[in-house]
Amino acid sequence: MTKSLIVDPSVVRRHDVVALRELPVNAYEMNWAAEVERLGKDGMRDVLRDMVTIREFESMLDSLKKTGSWLGLEYNHRGPAHLSMGQEAAAVGQAMALEPVDFVFGSHRSHGEILAKCLSAIRKTDADQLAATMEGFLDGDTLRYAEKLPSQGLEEVALNFVLFGTLAEIFARQSGFNRGMGGSMHAFFTPFGSMPNNAIVGGSAPIALGSALFKRINRQPGIVIANIGDASMGCGPVWEAMTFAAMDQFRNLWREEDGGNPPIIFNFFNNFYGMGGQTSGETMGFGTLARVGAGVNPEQMHAERVDGYNPLAVADAIRRKKEILLEGRGPVLLDTITYRFAGHSPSDASSYRTRDEVELWEHADPIHAFGELLVSKKVMTQGAIDTMREEVRDRLLEVLRIATDEDLCPRVTDRFIESVMLSNGNEPALTEGEPELSEPVSENARSKSLATKVRTAHDSDGKAVSKIKMFTFRDALFEAMAHGFATDPTMAAWGEENRDWGGAFAVYRGLTEMLPYRRIFNSPISEAAIVGAGVGYALSGGRAVVELMYCDFLGRAGDEIFNQAAKWQSMSAGLLKLPLVIRVSVGSKYGAQHSQDWSALVAHMPGLKVYFPATPTDAKGMLNLALRGTDPVVFLESQLLYDKGEEFEAGGVPEGYYETPEGLPVVRRAGSDLTIATYGATLYRAMEAADLLQERHGLSAEVVDLRFLCPLDYEPLLESVRKTHRLLLASDAVQRGSFLQQVAADVQTLAFDVLDAPVTVVGSRNHVTPAPELEDIFFPQAEWILDAVHERIVPLPGHTPTSNQTEGELMRRSRLGV
Repeated sequence: MTKSLIVDPSVVRRHDVVALRELPVNAYEMNWAAEVERLGKDGMRDVLRDMVTIREFESMLDSLKKTGSWLGLEYNHRGPAHLSMGQEAAAVGQAMALEPVDFVFGSHRSHGEILAKCLSAIRKTDADQLAATMEGFLDGDTLRYAEKLPSQGLEEVALNFVLFGTLAEIFARQSGFNRGMGGSMHAFFTPFGSMPNNAIVGGSAPIALGSALFKRINRQPGIVIANIGDASMGCGPVWEAMTFAAMDQFRNLWREEDGGNPPIIFNFFNNFYGMGGQTSGETMGFGTLARVGAGVNPEQMHAERVDGYNPLAVADAIRRKKEILLEGRGPVLLDTITYRFAGHSPSDASSYRTRDEVELWEHADPIHAFGELLVSKKVMTQGAIDTMREEVRDRLLEVLRIATDEDLCPRVTDRFIESVMLSNGNEPALTEGEPELSEPVSENARSKSLATKVRTAHDSDGKAVSKIKMFTFRDALFEAMAHGFATDPTMAAWGEENRDWGGAFAVYRGLTEMLPYRRIFNSPISEAAIVGAGVGYALSGGRAVVELMYCDFLGRAGDEIFNQAAKWQSMSAGLLKLPLVIRVSVGSKYGAQHSQDWSALVAHMPGLKVYFPATPTDAKGMLNLALRGTDPVVFLESQLLYDKGEEFEAGGVPEGYYETPEGLPVVRRAGSDLTIATYGATLYRAMEAADLLQERHGLSAEVVDLRFLCPLDYEPLLESVRKTHRLLLASDAVQRGSFLQQVAADVQTLAFDVLDAPVTVVGSRNHVTPAPELEDIFFPQAEWILDAVHERIVPLPGHTPTSNQTEGELMRRSRLGV
């Protein structure tokens, strides 16, 4: 049911002021007795050991990059190394307060975060589970190398496992945590809650939001932390993710048992620099970063500044904030101050800061300070600390020796990379259990209404069915969505106007009554967060369906589609799956910023599947296909087709469940003299052109609906071309750079010997989409197809061109850039 939240003018126009709360800054006060009771003296030593391990690990990489050797062992590491020396306390303090079920997403400077989270998880995992985790991971490949290293007991084997798995990944080895496909900036180990680390500044914010949504919607234990840098405060997706996480509806409209706001901490590891720009005093204006929480919600995101040079202070903050999140009162913002001793990368000479400043922070070195604390409290002696450091170095040297052995540690092959680009799964339900519905699909008012509609565009007498009585393209999409919600307990959908409005184009109308809020809800107008949250939700184990109202808005979610959705399956070496459907409408009549076909853009990106149905039967069958898959699918829908009925299938749109075979084009009209291939709404103009060619010129045109851009099986198209010996391709995308240019190039390569004419592409004009009154001179028309046939394929006797498709005209437009 819809639910109104009244905006009362007598309230919102009232004279008032907004009082802001005080902002805690470095508020931690140590109670040594309480800390020892909580951690024990062994726990205190573990904190120091983890910090020393991270420092030595990063120093090793720094030396390899700068000198080509470390402790006498030579290796040329060609990859990046964004190091975190100086930031160890912030990572270790955080991890010590977390459980393995708590997730941490990091940044490009994340080696320390991976090690800290994994080392903490080792100590919190029972022996049987720990052994099973290592034995089952990558079929035991990483464990076999760990077992070659010196160890005493299971915990030391696990330590070797983490150190080797991380280092081997950095060196792009097949036995690394992601088989070398992630490398330095993208390494992670999900069994211990170390989630994908992101090379895009602030990139983890919307991804982590989606993971927190997964925990909240599917009632999974634990919290999620997005570790991002202070410079990411200037990134739009970060703000989008924070405002999305703070939406009032989680507490106002969702049920109490749904748990409240997503359990996420936006933790800014604030080292005061973004590459060479100093956020404090130069590239930002916030003064104290934590103050920005006041602009997000009345609780000010429970924001505070934390002394990230003190691991106990960080752990204390995480424990306190975790309680808030588990009560559903998030999100939380932490401004965790720290400092990196090294430059942005080993090639950075730090010319943007003074040596005096660096020395001030080195003098306060958190490892030295914590070691002094343990000595003063008689937990360790300085000699024991020195021995600890030597033991860490000795272990790392042995790990390095194996990880740099070219014969012992090979890299993956091209065929392996190819094998993990897509998962091609078939999983109608990602978990067991009964999907929660507010009412059965059969009792839904829209479902009942659709059962009475005519499922073809024409009745048995060939008469056009009225729109009121006809089952349409949007109805087909609704049936697929309803089936998905009724079969997959994890499936959730969000976007702009998804719920009470029923989606901008009425596809979701009726789902409001069928589903609780946690399964379909309105998002902010935040395309980056909409898609990014979908990525995080999917890689955490759920199925997400997110909607972008117009294809033109792909640009607002560009990173999330092209760098996140498209890449995590392959960067994880297939360990992650991305059951994500991005529904995108391709517009018309709304002018230059709302009416572009960017199918070529998404088809260009490796790792994405791209579907573009043109008929109601395919709309349902292809969306069913997408909703049982495990890959990210960009599902394009032409707004010109939402009211279309089924014109090609004699029996109409099937009532039951079915899938369209993936990648297979289909012949919509048989012919013998010319093949016209299209996708999307252009199919109907191609059919019109085929009629005109037959009526006026006696030319028999076969019309092929490609339906899929990626994957695309060329064989049905080639079969048609072998018969007709001629091919014209048409779509509503602008002609320059159209995906059909790729199809043309491939067909000319694959079928050159049978072609009697060059393959011709007809697209929209290479300029902005005009007002609807002028669209006939922008989008391809049937007459344009005839002109192109006449000019470039076969002369049409008596044909008078109505638009200029000559070679000279193509050259003229190219010179002008239009």
